[in-house]
Amino acid sequence: MTKGTILITGASSGLGAEMARQFADLGYGLAITARRTERLDELAAEITAKHTDRKVITKALDVNDDEAVFAVFREVAAEFGQLDRVIINAGLGKGAPLGTGRYDANRQTAMTNFVAALAQTEAAMEIFRAQSSGHLVMISSVSAMRGMRKTITTYAATKAGVAALAEGLLNENVKKKGIDVSIIYPGYIRSEMNEKVAQQTKFMVDTQTGVRAMVDAIEKRKEKALVPSWPWVPLGFALKNAPMGIVRRIF
Repeated sequence: MTKGTILITGASSGLGAEMARQFADLGYGLAITARRTERLDELAAEITAKHTDRKVITKALDVNDDEAVFAVFREVAAEFGQLDRVIINAGLGKGAPLGTGRYDANRQTAMTNFVAALAQTEAAMEIFRAQSSGHLVMISSVSAMRGMRKTITTYAATKAGVAALAEGLLNENVKKKGIDVSIIYPGYIRSEMNEKVAQQTKFMVDTQTGVRAMVDAIEKRKEKALVPSWPWVPLGFALKNAPMGIVRRIF
């Protein structure tokens, strides 16, 4: 008997893969999706070797394919019989300063991080509304707190956008319909996406530590959580409220 069922997008590496491991440790059945199926299969084998009674479904999914998003989400719900939680995690970190000739990179990030997240949200909420239950988890970023500079301008904007999508559902008060919504704002957590960032970056934590804080906030069904809470709760407040000149010096 599992604790529940979770679908995680972008689960072939980084934060998504580590969330799958940690939620499996907590007793959940999992559906893990990504474009790279060979890595999903390796992760599924790792989890089921450790937890022989755990059901792990793997699905190839390019979140930029709208039809595939709806099809895969429905398939997972049908195979499990009940889908308890969807974690919208798939994303890109590409980007360049605006107006420097790399619209292609910025557009790709915007399409994957926001438009594809919209499709995933629609697909998840369709299932949850039909069930009258569920937990939607949106992985945003502390960069969503304020407009960011140069290479992460577009990335930060997309993360602000997905947070606003989830906040709209909170405003709708879907909790009355049995649906919880959580917006997770990770700080600097080491992952494949940021592996080229300097190892000595201030406040950077390792993947397991950072994801443990994410999982804890998700399990508590917090509506909004900056993780790890130290130092990101106070830094997040400063980022959101300080004059831009001060923000520019810190971030």
